[in-house]
Amino acid sequence: MAGGCVTVAPPAPVVVNGAASYHERIMLPDGCSITIAIIDLDTPGAIVAQKSFNIARVPVPFKFILPADSVDSKTNYGVVAMIMYQGRVIFQTYDRYPVINNGKNTTEVIMKAVPLENLQQ
Repeated sequence: MAGGCVTVAPPAPVVVNGAASYHERIMLPDGCSITIAIIDLDTPGAIVAQKSFNIARVPVPFKFILPADSVDSKTNYGVVAMIMYQGRVIFQTYDRYPVINNGKNTTEVIMKAVPLENLQQ
């Protein structure tokens, strides 16, 4: 009898990458950090994956590698980002940047400056 060996390869991970930036022509002050996250666009506060790190300039490249079994085909995923300085958000996304289940795994995320009245608290 010949024995057969069946190898089942795990499904390939889902890779989401891109860059986060803003259009304003200003330099970031020293000591800024960015948080980039993949979220469930239909569930407030549902973060699927998140990264935070210090930055000096934009654009900021990002890459997420998600296990294939963690991605639900019925979920509307999106990428959001914010830049913080001295504990306050100075730039953030206001628009939707859908990924994964729309056939798009690469996106450019554009942040906008947070209005000054929101900074003076």
